[in-house]
Amino acid sequence: MNKLIMILLCIFLPPVAVFLDKGLGKDFLLNLILTLIFFVPGSIHALWLTVR
Repeated sequence: MNKLIMILLCIFLPPVAVFLDKGLGKDFLLNLILTLIFFVPGSIHALWLTVR
């Protein structure tokens, strides 16, 4: 996918971006938990996984 679209997904829908990039796994579950606790850590984690 285009990096710009992935970055926008990371900002607005972090679990969806991680799912599309990494699939269902420990990264997705961690991001889902971070997003449910508070939205900003989930976005940061998704951005970190996407641009790394």
